[in-house]
Amino acid sequence: MNIYTGNLSYDISEEDLKAAFEEFGEVTSAKIISDRYNGRSKGFGFVEMPSDDAAKAAIDALAGKELGGRPLVVNEARPRK
Repeated sequence: MNIYTGNLSYDISEEDLKAAFEEFGEVTSAKIISDRYNGRSKGFGFVEMPSDDAAKAAIDALAGKELGGRPLVVNEARPRK
Protein backbone atom coordinates (compact mmCIF):
# COMPACT_ATOMS: atom_id res chain seq x y z
CA MET A 1 0.00 0.00 0.00
CA ASN A 2 1.22 3.50 -0.82
CA ILE A 3 0.86 5.91 2.13
CA TYR A 4 0.83 9.71 1.96
CA THR A 5 2.63 11.49 4.82
CA GLY A 6 2.17 15.23 5.17
CA ASN A 7 3.15 18.09 7.47
CA LEU A 8 6.70 16.76 7.64
CA SER A 9 9.39 18.86 9.26
CA TYR A 10 11.93 20.12 6.70
CA ASP A 11 14.64 18.48 8.85
CA ILE A 12 13.23 14.94 8.55
CA SER A 13 15.24 12.55 6.38
CA GLU A 14 13.92 9.63 4.36
CA GLU A 15 15.67 7.33 6.85
CA ASP A 16 13.76 8.96 9.76
CA LEU A 17 10.48 8.53 7.91
CA LYS A 18 11.26 4.90 7.09
CA ALA A 19 12.21 4.16 10.71
CA ALA A 20 8.90 5.55 12.00
CA PHE A 21 6.92 3.20 9.73
CA GLU A 22 9.18 0.14 10.24
CA GLU A 23 7.77 -0.22 13.76
CA PHE A 24 4.62 -1.59 12.07
CA GLY A 25 6.14 -3.83 9.41
CA GLU A 26 8.34 -4.00 6.32
CA VAL A 27 8.84 -0.75 4.41
CA THR A 28 9.63 -1.11 0.70
CA SER A 29 10.46 2.58 0.19
CA ALA A 30 10.23 5.99 1.83
CA LYS A 31 10.46 9.08 -0.37
CA ILE A 32 10.29 12.74 0.64
CA ILE A 33 9.27 15.03 -2.20
CA SER A 34 11.65 17.92 -2.76
CA ASP A 35 11.54 21.09 -4.83
CA ARG A 36 13.24 20.48 -8.17
CA TYR A 37 14.83 23.94 -8.21
CA ASN A 38 16.33 24.29 -4.74
CA GLY A 39 16.24 20.67 -3.49
CA ARG A 40 14.43 21.62 -0.27
CA SER A 41 11.75 19.31 1.12
CA LYS A 42 8.17 20.21 0.22
CA GLY A 43 6.99 18.85 3.59
CA PHE A 44 5.35 15.67 2.34
CA GLY A 45 6.29 12.25 1.11
CA PHE A 46 5.20 8.68 0.44
CA VAL A 47 5.90 5.38 2.17
CA GLU A 48 5.33 2.03 0.45
CA MET A 49 4.48 -1.01 2.57
CA PRO A 50 3.79 -4.45 1.02
CA SER A 51 1.35 -5.53 3.76
CA ASP A 52 -2.01 -3.73 3.74
CA ASP A 53 -2.62 -4.77 7.36
CA ALA A 54 0.70 -3.30 8.52
CA ALA A 55 0.06 -0.16 6.46
CA LYS A 56 -3.38 0.35 8.02
CA ALA A 57 -1.92 -0.16 11.50
CA ALA A 58 0.77 2.43 10.73
CA ILE A 59 -1.81 4.93 9.40
CA ASP A 60 -3.97 4.53 12.51
CA ALA A 61 -1.04 4.81 14.91
CA LEU A 62 0.93 7.61 13.24
CA ALA A 63 -1.87 9.99 12.21
CA GLY A 64 -1.44 13.04 14.46
CA LYS A 65 1.71 11.68 16.12
CA GLU A 66 4.61 14.12 16.34
CA LEU A 67 7.69 13.50 14.22
CA GLY A 68 10.35 16.18 14.17
CA GLY A 69 8.15 18.47 16.28
CA ARG A 70 5.16 18.45 13.90
CA PRO A 71 1.97 16.33 13.95
CA LEU A 72 1.89 13.97 10.99
CA VAL A 73 -0.91 13.80 8.44
CA VAL A 74 -1.03 10.15 7.35
CA ASN A 75 -3.50 8.45 5.00
CA GLU A 76 -3.71 6.09 2.07
CA ALA A 77 -2.30 7.78 -1.03
CA ARG A 78 -4.79 8.55 -3.76
CA PRO A 79 -3.87 8.61 -7.45
CA ARG A 80 -3.32 12.00 -9.08
CA LYS A 81 -6.28 13.41 -10.95
